[in-house]
Amino acid sequence: MDLIERGCAIREDGLSRCGWCVGDPAMRLYHDTEWGVPLRDDRALFARLMLECFQAGLSWQTILRKRENFDRAFHGWDPVRIAGYDDADVARLLGDPGIVRNRLKVAGAIRNARGYLAIEREHGSFARYVWRFVGDEPRVARPRARHLGELAPNTDASDALSKALRGYGFTFVGSTICYAFMESAGLVDDHLADCFRATG
Repeated sequence: MDLIERGCAIREDGLSRCGWCVGDPAMRLYHDTEWGVPLRDDRALFARLMLECFQAGLSWQTILRKRENFDRAFHGWDPVRIAGYDDADVARLLGDPGIVRNRLKVAGAIRNARGYLAIEREHGSFARYVWRFVGDEPRVARPRARHLGELAPNTDASDALSKALRGYGFTFVGSTICYAFMESAGLVDDHLADCFRATG
């Protein structure tokens, strides 16, 4: 069984990577420098979660291409500003071709910003709150998966995070989206066994 069949691929630079990033330079850069790197900054985590929410039903490749536009349109993902968005802001966002113009997702981002602020008020830190669902340390499966198909779409931890966020009014935070967020933000390290980013 070669590396591609196991979910990894050899690139021109001789490095083996998780197969989902192969074929697109932006995806490869994201995989090599961001995906699975532990994030502990409140706003950075909120931004990553919001992008995962907008990704629902779409490819991450689509969201990655629009990420700078999202950052601009949502004022750097400032939860305070987003929580105060009014009808004019919604109209502005729905008219912005640089982002995903989905009325439910735009409304969801506003709701989620309000939920974020509620968590911050109650727990002092959004980062501290979400990291507690993995015991404050990145989770790494042992042994590491060797094929993308071996990775679960959700776990007990993502189920619990999804339920908790919904309790604060969040939307578009089903367990599968929460697990993708946990992988992306480094709460879970799901680099495949043959990936050069896999450590330990």
